[in-house]
Amino acid sequence: EWDFVLVSDIHEMGSEKEIKRKKFLDELSKKGFTIKKIEDKKLFHGVRAPEWIFQKYQWLLRSPDSRLQSPSDQHNVPVTTRIRIVYFILHNTVPPDLEKLCDLMKKKVFETAFPLHEREEKKLFIKEKWARWRDICYEQPIENIRSYFGEKIALYFAWLGWYTCLLGIASVVGTLIFVFGITALSSSQVSKEICKANTTIMCPLCDQKCPFWLLSDTCTYAKIAHMIDNEGTVLFAMVMAIWATAFLELWKRHRATVVTQWNLYEWDDDEEELAMELINNPLHEPRRYQHSYFRSTIVILLVLLMIAVLIGIAHALVIYRVVAMALFTQSASEFIREHANTLAVLTGAVLHYFTIVIMTKGERGKVSLPAGDTRPRALLLSPEEPRTFSQRENNFTVKIFTFQFFTNFSSLIYIAFFLGRSSRSAHSARVQGSWCKRWEERQSCPLVPPQCHPSGCITDLFIQMATITILKQTLSNFVEYLVPWITHICKKQKLPKKKNTILGEEEEAEDPCKQWWLSNYQLNEVHPFSLFDEFLEMVIQYSYTTIFIAAFPLAPVLAFINNLVEIRLDAIKMVHFRRRMVPRKANDIGIWLQVLEAIGILAVIGNGLVIAITSDFIPMQVYKYTHSPCATGNSTALDCLSGYINHSLSTFRTRDFEPHMRLPAQLPDFARQGVTECRYREYRNADDYSYTAQFWHVFAARLAFLILFEHVALCVKFIAAWYVPDVPQSVKNHILDEKYTKLQ
Repeated sequence: EWDFVLVSDIHEMGSEKEIKRKKFLDELSKKGFTIKKIEDKKLFHGVRAPEWIFQKYQWLLRSPDSRLQSPSDQHNVPVTTRIRIVYFILHNTVPPDLEKLCDLMKKKVFETAFPLHEREEKKLFIKEKWARWRDICYEQPIENIRSYFGEKIALYFAWLGWYTCLLGIASVVGTLIFVFGITALSSSQVSKEICKANTTIMCPLCDQKCPFWLLSDTCTYAKIAHMIDNEGTVLFAMVMAIWATAFLELWKRHRATVVTQWNLYEWDDDEEELAMELINNPLHEPRRYQHSYFRSTIVILLVLLMIAVLIGIAHALVIYRVVAMALFTQSASEFIREHANTLAVLTGAVLHYFTIVIMTKGERGKVSLPAGDTRPRALLLSPEEPRTFSQRENNFTVKIFTFQFFTNFSSLIYIAFFLGRSSRSAHSARVQGSWCKRWEERQSCPLVPPQCHPSGCITDLFIQMATITILKQTLSNFVEYLVPWITHICKKQKLPKKKNTILGEEEEAEDPCKQWWLSNYQLNEVHPFSLFDEFLEMVIQYSYTTIFIAAFPLAPVLAFINNLVEIRLDAIKMVHFRRRMVPRKANDIGIWLQVLEAIGILAVIGNGLVIAITSDFIPMQVYKYTHSPCATGNSTALDCLSGYINHSLSTFRTRDFEPHMRLPAQLPDFARQGVTECRYREYRNADDYSYTAQFWHVFAARLAFLILFEHVALCVKFIAAWYVPDVPQSVKNHILDEKYTKLQ
């Protein structure tokens, strides 16, 4: 019955705010709006638009020929269209003092404006097994979502359902790869050699009171490394590159089918916005497209500045890991000393997660929008002047996603591709000069450069990804549901209770709209970019699922489970805890499709780099085919990787330690008689610590594999994209038949 409700405080008669409110409502009345006033602790104004507005909307968006036939021949417009048109008119109505609704909200003339939920429709959503937890595995009623929330939100849930469905396939493959890794734990020749290396003395991990240690101490860590770093991982990375392409191509086909059923395949956003502008003001002149190179340059510089800040934060996390490693190594607790590296990685991952949460809140805080303001307040968007809401949203999406990507992945990129690339023992001072001058150290030079675990950097990457992914998909979802639920409960308690009537008095009839308006007002507020937050969360998850999948095969499994919950969580929030979102028309998911395609290409590059640089897959293959017993033909009874560990370790003479090197007073039993040599993971000569020929062989093999993997994977992606048409033939034929019928 009422399209929108405007809420304001009760102002004094004759005050400036009261006069401004009256002018705005009078302007709506001139356009034929029906206005109903209800007074409680707040002042509520229900508005309903006249029917001529919707008739004009339908007539303008008809084909040119049908407009000439009968302009008065109209059909009822859907509720979602009514709300969208009224929303546009409310926020573009200009009273005599030239202050629009968003300006009046800033000045506290109005507090908020929102469309009302429909009671019967809410019950239908529950009956259709959507907005409740127990129906987590039921199919979504996309058609009902569209008729209640509009096409844009319906497409989001259709995309999320499609993504979750295909994640089920990827999760099965990922689980099989992970199980394969577990079954190969005890059979790995490399793990066996590490576990038996109880006489191999390794160099200290720092230069201040860090002890010598035995390679066999890392037995468990080595088994975990092989569980991830095996032949199956390489295959899975290739499969996921194909999966990402198939997912997007099949989604394009599914989307084309859905929007064709909605008669929106050839819908034009610009045409609809122009139509609503003409309805609101017949004398309106369309805003022209503009481009300013100066403004674009400012935006690029600001983006680069923000990226530099995020990289600086990633560097701070690296410094934390260095300091934590040193502190844990010198701890009084034996358990902490023995697991110093693992604890440093774990606590660093947890700190990275909280950094992501804080930075996300900070970035979204810059775009704190009043309910009606469609202009993002972000510093990076203020120099731009997009013509339409869709353009604003696209610009906003690209920039915020860029920041979120660097916030989430800068630390992972450092661990995967830079951490441990320099020498891992104290002789780096002899090889590369004074390490105090290097960027990885501080002036006091208390620590060696940041290192991976002796079993390899891929285990560190696995721990980092597993920790962040699990925290994001448990703690974050818990908070995402709990905060609006508690807020809703608290607001519900503040609802005025109905007073009991005194005996003999007649009960005053209460307006039937009052309680429903109040209950809608007490729901959590939404803004035009609320759906953006949901999309961003899922696209970041998609990035975790594809870009570093070679280091964490279980990512699709966790994402699949999370999405089953996420669909119901978003549904419950929208139906029960939030005010009704303004329905928006759309025929695709917008700029997010291009973002997903870019992530697919990054996934190929990222996984190729992980396998080539981070993993030990290439060094083991080089050893297997050039230096192993199988290659030399000395023994066919031995495993082809026999002797790999000894071959991959270099020797360092303890007399070459730097003068400031300090060993702990209490040395392990095996080192009390004195240690003249220790081992470290590198390919260097024992005499002058220069690179061996083996180092260059491995380097060439890594580079060759990277080029081959990326070219093959990208070729497969492009062939798959060509092989699967974006639009089904049935949709093309349907559109062709419609055009033919129209011409006849």
